[in-house]
Amino acid sequence: MPRAYIGVDVGTTSTRAGVFDEAGTLLATAKHPIRIWHEAGDIVEQSSADIWDACVRSVRAAMAEAAIAPDSVGGVGFDATCSLVVLDPLGEPVTVSGSGDRQRNVIVWMDHRAIAEARLINETGDAVLRYVGGSISPEMEMPKLLWLKRHMRASFDAAGHFFDLADYLTWRATGSLQRSTCTVTCKWNYLAHDGGGWSAPFFKRIGLSEFVSEKYARIGTEIVAPGTRLGAGLTRAAAFDLGLSPGTPVGASLIDAHAGGIGAIGGRDGSGGAADVSDRLAYIMGTSACIMATTKEPCFVPGVWGPYYSGMVPDFWLNEGGQSAAGAAIDHLLKSHPGHAEASAAARNDGVDLIEFLERRIIARAGDASRAALLARDIHVLPEFIGNRSPYADPDTRAVIAGLDLDTDIGAMERLFVAGLCGLAYGLAEVIEAFAAHGVHSSIMIMGGGASRSPLVRQIMADTTGLTVALPQTKEPVLLGAAMLGAVAGGAYASIGETMAKMSALGRKSAPTAPDMAAFHARKRDVYKLLREVDRGSRAAMRHAAKD
Repeated sequence: MPRAYIGVDVGTTSTRAGVFDEAGTLLATAKHPIRIWHEAGDIVEQSSADIWDACVRSVRAAMAEAAIAPDSVGGVGFDATCSLVVLDPLGEPVTVSGSGDRQRNVIVWMDHRAIAEARLINETGDAVLRYVGGSISPEMEMPKLLWLKRHMRASFDAAGHFFDLADYLTWRATGSLQRSTCTVTCKWNYLAHDGGGWSAPFFKRIGLSEFVSEKYARIGTEIVAPGTRLGAGLTRAAAFDLGLSPGTPVGASLIDAHAGGIGAIGGRDGSGGAADVSDRLAYIMGTSACIMATTKEPCFVPGVWGPYYSGMVPDFWLNEGGQSAAGAAIDHLLKSHPGHAEASAAARNDGVDLIEFLERRIIARAGDASRAALLARDIHVLPEFIGNRSPYADPDTRAVIAGLDLDTDIGAMERLFVAGLCGLAYGLAEVIEAFAAHGVHSSIMIMGGGASRSPLVRQIMADTTGLTVALPQTKEPVLLGAAMLGAVAGGAYASIGETMAKMSALGRKSAPTAPDMAAFHARKRDVYKLLREVDRGSRAAMRHAAKD
């Protein structure tokens, strides 16, 4: 009997489920929103119970659309944002919120409450930090854990389990406390190479010696490769929730962007040969964006997370650049423009979303996706609303916009939109140049995530970076990457590498860049660099003013 595989992707604002066949063909998808709390002081929280409920609803809806029986599902895989989940020893939620609400037990990845703790950790200069580009981010878990200890000691002490969200989901599904190499290596300072494991001196140096004395029981004592079959598969309770069969295999998890990388970079390209994943850069765009390069040997790139051994592709090293705000930056730019209400209404009348509405108008005016960038000749955006993840590792960076006028029509909104995309592209180019300066080279970039379906986005990225930009053949590479975990756990394929080759393929590629457009972007990048200097200079000036 042909088997199907389910991938479950938990993003920042919603959970999605996808059902795929053994060849990687998408059979059905479904989506359900997640509740999120934003508070002053960069506080962003969620509920693990609400997230699980969204997973349940998404899986049940996708299964109904696919019209397949539960016993035809050969495996399930989960991916999620790198958010911190806190549970007591019985698996009940422990609050991380000043509100005291126990359901608010998840510190979301984008929560920056732990900036001071990140600075304290970085001041130790511990050798472990070499494997996060030399500087830990407040988006990672150790600063968040140290914040809990310093500011909510009762919750820190009451916790029986600290999970990365993706590992929480596999625990909820199977009861297994095993953690994924991907999550703990990329976000928890676990050293997967050469039997390094957890570093006791690091934990003692940063003020979290409890984990050493308790032999890491609350953060993970058994670390396994993504796709490893966990426990006896779905528990009866989880199977009942999801509408699947007890015992259905569940694979160890991936971070969401890394699932997108797995679903994208190993795809067949029609040449008949095996894909060289070391020549392929993965750019996964969502609320934030991840820029991931795979190498055979470790490459140390200052300000770029990694190198992580087996952080994404087994037995390869991963360097992970990123942009803390990508989709979120574009959404914020558009919502802040006076023409937003008018444009949104026009988009609804046309039966499309706002981004597609704007793109259609922009390309119609410009003639093609490449020359659309010319609309942003006189407006420039540094779109770093919540800091620079890489290559500067500066969480205090903020957005700068130059060239705004008093125009309030949709045309002005289109110019701002294109300028924002250019700003994202220039930040991407900075990461790629940092990679190249330290021995990480790629000739093709595979894009995934919702924005990757945009020909305007792809062409601006290609024209700016000089790389060929390709799409995965599937419209849902992140869901496919999660489903691949289920396929490995279920025994359909022997490894992640084999699964990538069998279940994924490349699709369309970007057009060549015209010389005049390459020169145009080079000049706009000069302005972009000036905006960065303005941001740094203004912050420095006001720091001095505060001391006067």
